Amino acid sequence: MIGRIHGTLLDKTPPQVLVDCAGVGYEIDVPMSTLYGLPAAGQPVTLLTHLLVREDAHQLYGFATAAERQAFRALIRITGVGARIALAVLSGLSVGELAQAVSTQDGARLTRVPGIGKKTAERLLLELRGKLGADLARPPGAAASHGDVLQALLALGYSEREASAAVGKLAPELGVDDGIRQALKALARA
Repeated sequence: MIGRIHGTLLDKTPPQVLVDCAGVGYEIDVPMSTLYGLPAAGQPVTLLTHLLVREDAHQLYGFATAAERQAFRALIRITGVGARIALAVLSGLSVGELAQAVSTQDGARLTRVPGIGKKTAERLLLELRGKLGADLARPPGAAASHGDVLQALLALGYSEREASAAVGKLAPELGVDDGIRQALKALARA
C-alpha cells in the first residue's frame, strides 16, 4: 500500500495532480479541498494517499489531512458509493461539515453536493452514523456535544426531524446538560 507521496508537484488538472517522486510521475486524484491547498507547480508537496486496486486499474487518491483520508475510506466502504462519489462529497463538504451532517442527520446538506440524491444521502447518513467518530474534525469546545444532545432527544422519543431542528438552534458553546435543557424548552414551545 502506498500511504504517502512526497515529491515535486508537476501539474494540477482537477481532479487530478501529477507528482514527481524520485523520477516517477504519479497521477493522483484529489478532492477539491486538497487541490485548493496545494502549492504552485514546481514546489514540493506531500500527500497522504489511498491506493485502490481494481481488476482493471490501480487508482491513487491523495489527501492533505489524515481526517480527509479517513473520511474517504469510510465513504468507499458504503455499498453503492465509489471513489468518485466519495471525492465529490469531500469536494463539496469539509470533513467537519460531513461529520456534523452525519451527527445531526442533515440529509439536505448532503444533497447539495453534485451527484448526491436523496436516496444516496439517506444511505450515507445511515451507514456513516457512528463510523466517522466524534473526534473527526470537530471544532474544539462543546460543539462536539451536539451529537450527544441529539441522541438524548431521540432516546426521549422525539423524531429525528424534531430533534435535529432543536439541536440546530443551539449555541455551539453549550455543553450536553445545558444543550438538552434548552432543546427541551424549545421543543415544549413548538
